[in-house]
Amino acid sequence: MKPIVVKKFGGTSVGDLGRIRNVAKLVRSFKEENPDKEVVVVVSAMAGETNRLVSLARECVKQPNPRELDVLLATGELASSALTAMSLQEEGLSARSFDGYLARINTDEHHTNAKIQSIDGELLQRFLATGGVPVVAGFQGVTPSGDFTTLGRGGSDITAVALAAALSAEACYIYTDVEGVYSADPRVCRRVRRLDRVCHEEMFELASLGAKVLHPRSVYFAMRYGVPLAVLSTFNPTRKTWIVKEGELMEKPVVTGVTYRLDDIKVTVSGMPTGGDALSTLFTELADADVFIDVITQSEAVGERMNISFTVPEESSDRVIALLKNLLPRLGASDYSIDRDIAKVSIVGVGMRYHAGVASKAFAVLGAEGIATRMISTSEIKLSVVIDRKYCEVAVRALHDAFVELEPGTEITVGAEK
Repeated sequence: MKPIVVKKFGGTSVGDLGRIRNVAKLVRSFKEENPDKEVVVVVSAMAGETNRLVSLARECVKQPNPRELDVLLATGELASSALTAMSLQEEGLSARSFDGYLARINTDEHHTNAKIQSIDGELLQRFLATGGVPVVAGFQGVTPSGDFTTLGRGGSDITAVALAAALSAEACYIYTDVEGVYSADPRVCRRVRRLDRVCHEEMFELASLGAKVLHPRSVYFAMRYGVPLAVLSTFNPTRKTWIVKEGELMEKPVVTGVTYRLDDIKVTVSGMPTGGDALSTLFTELADADVFIDVITQSEAVGERMNISFTVPEESSDRVIALLKNLLPRLGASDYSIDRDIAKVSIVGVGMRYHAGVASKAFAVLGAEGIATRMISTSEIKLSVVIDRKYCEVAVRALHDAFVELEPGTEITVGAEK
């Protein structure tokens, strides 16, 4: 079997028939220039199609059944995979579309946010052996009982990286509408650095902390299975960012990038008993409700009472509020509050492992801008601060100016991929 590469094209890349034809030309050119390699193509739904289908379901009924919603949403990727296969055939390539069932992408039964359990690549490999180009519908899989599932936000990235791992591909290319990964959001910092190489761990932190170019779960797959990723533009594929193992990095800057999130909320539970039982109960109940907890802080105890604050994704707010209303008596707590007017700003870099003074410099930068830090979270390679939302862009620009070295002539403006 020849070496395999996986090429994933997002919603903007297949946004209309002209762009789908452009994707087919890119794949044909790659095949012509690399006759010693086989290609697997993964596609998202056409731009806006998934949102249209969700809206259609909610117009039909107030609470769409998750199984039926997955059947509906899967049609978006089915359409783009079939159209892409047709376009590849028009370019003279042997191509065939594969849905989640034919690609043998096996998931659990958690509809609308399923997890991949395994991939049986036999059918894909047999088609590749004939010189064919499989076009796999991203974002979807199939349960043991044969039902369609979808993988949640960013699911096509997850499909592509999981296929690359299952097929032992030499690389996975993620095509979007930006020319790689940048040191900050160009909509906030007009002069940013396009990163030539980033390690998996850095990219996982950047993606988890707000960078939109890749889904954290896809980076986790790549990190776990050692899949090299390349992020590049469908419309100008000459530049790219490689995401590789840390040992392959020639340069390890102290800070690789600055990112932010505006979709978290701060929850404070007041008057909690200081014993460990209440804390255990609180966070066990949140975990059982599938609520992801990020930053946690505890106030100084007054008597035998304290306040606990933590951040959660805003999409979990309804579940958290319903849970706390019922849980307060069991906790022995007096009240809770929700603060939505926050931002989480983070600096990330593997070089932070090897340099002291990063935190002191970051707090000095924020202090010079008059920005108060409300919560702090750290790891070996990142520092995150929760601040008032109105200061978010000021904080990002100030930290970027302080920590990231810029290349000459890097003033850019880019859009956002689905």
